[in-house]
Amino acid sequence: MKHSAQVLKKLDQLVEDGIKIAIDDFGTGYSSLSYLQRLPVSVINIDRSFIQALSNGSREQKLVHSMIRLSHEMEYKVVAEGVEVPEAADLLRVMGCDEGQGYLFARPLAPRAFEDLWKDTQSAANLLTAA
Repeated sequence: MKHSAQVLKKLDQLVEDGIKIAIDDFGTGYSSLSYLQRLPVSVINIDRSFIQALSNGSREQKLVHSMIRLSHEMEYKVVAEGVEVPEAADLLRVMGCDEGQGYLFARPLAPRAFEDLWKDTQSAANLLTAA
């Protein structure tokens, strides 16, 4: 972030205009903890490498759980990237993760297939709320 003051000003304007900003691939590369303090974000996307390591043991699970707790304490919504197995989804649910994305839920879809899936999901949700 060579021109950080300018970038922050533009990000603040986007937020004022109602746009929500997410930190993608949190925990890797350029997405460091300092960004949590500096950037006007509302969503943290935990990188898939952490999610896929959940089955390795308690140390990996504690790290992800800590990421979720820290994000929630800072009032961010948390999305887990790369959820591919039901066991990971169950763990994340217990840890309080807000949302998940990954092959467990759906593979990448063409626009028409996505529209069909969305309609089916909305129909099912409407049935559940009507019951």
